[in-house]
Amino acid sequence: MFLDSSIDLFTVSDELHNLRLDKLLVLQYPSLQSRTYFQNLIEKGFVSVNGKPQTKKRILIPSGSEIEVQFENTAPPDLIPENIPLEILFEDDHIVVINKPAGMVVHPAPGNWTGTFVNALLFHCNVQQDDSLRPGIVHRLDKDTSGLLLAAKNLPAQRKLIEAFSSRQIYKEYLAICKGNPGKREINEPIGRHPVQRQRMTVRPEGKHALTLLNTLHSHQGISVVAATLHTGRTHQIRVHFQHIGCPLIGDPLYGANTQAARQMLHAWKLRFNHPITGHPLSFETRPPIDMQNFLSRQLPQYCF
Repeated sequence: MFLDSSIDLFTVSDELHNLRLDKLLVLQYPSLQSRTYFQNLIEKGFVSVNGKPQTKKRILIPSGSEIEVQFENTAPPDLIPENIPLEILFEDDHIVVINKPAGMVVHPAPGNWTGTFVNALLFHCNVQQDDSLRPGIVHRLDKDTSGLLLAAKNLPAQRKLIEAFSSRQIYKEYLAICKGNPGKREINEPIGRHPVQRQRMTVRPEGKHALTLLNTLHSHQGISVVAATLHTGRTHQIRVHFQHIGCPLIGDPLYGANTQAARQMLHAWKLRFNHPITGHPLSFETRPPIDMQNFLSRQLPQYCF
C-alpha cells in the first residue's frame, strides 16, 4: 500500500490540439498507464482543465489548455526492488527508520518509478514482485530534503502509524537555514495549491490548516539556522511558511531563495513516537549532512552542532 500521490501539470501542444481528454493523456504519458487508467482518473475528478476539474473523458481539448493530473495513490504492478544502500538507524519486524540523503525520491511516481526509497525498501525487506503485502510509506520528505524517515514493514504497523500521524502523536522537528531572522514564533496559516502556479503551494484562506513552530537557534548577517516543529503535515509546509514570513530557505528553487546552495537547506533531524506495536517510546536525532554543515561553517562559523 502506497499512500502518496503525484501531481503533474502541462500545457497542451499544437500537436495534441482538439483531442479527446482521455486520448490526450495517453499520448502525453505514453509509457505510464492505459487509457482505462486515465478514464478512471477523469471520472474521479483527478484531472483539471484550466483550473477546473473535468469529469467528461470525451471532451475535446484545444491547444494551449493547462492540464493538471493527480495520479492515483498506487504504484505500478511491476515495481522493482532495487539494491540501493540505506542508512538504517533502527529496524525490527515492524518498522524501519532511515536517514534519507538529499536527492532521493521517497515515493514512486511518474518519471520516478525507479531509484526511490520504496524500491530500496522492497529490496531490503526481500519483497518479491508477487507478494501481496509490501512495506508502506506513512510520511514523506521532499526529494531534496534530507533526514529521518519512518516506514512500516507490515500492515498492522502501517495502520497504527497512520493513526498516530493523523492524531498528531508523532513529533517531527526540522533544521532549516533561511534568509533573515524569523525569531521565535508560531505560524498558523492555511496552505493550499497556488491558483496559477499549480506545482506550488501557498498560504490562502481556503487552504488546509497548517501550524509550524519556529525557534531561531542562531542568526548572523542576515542568515539564520532555525528549528521548525511541524504540528500538521501539509505539502511543502515548512518551505511555504518560511517564504510567507519573508524568510525563504536558502537554496530553495521553488519558493524564492535559490541562491548560495545546491538544494534547499532543510533536514529532518528529530523524530519521536511510540512504537506502533509495542508502545515503547522511540527517539531519534541526526546531525545535518555535510553540505549543510559546510554551508554553516562558511556563513555561521560561530555556530556548530
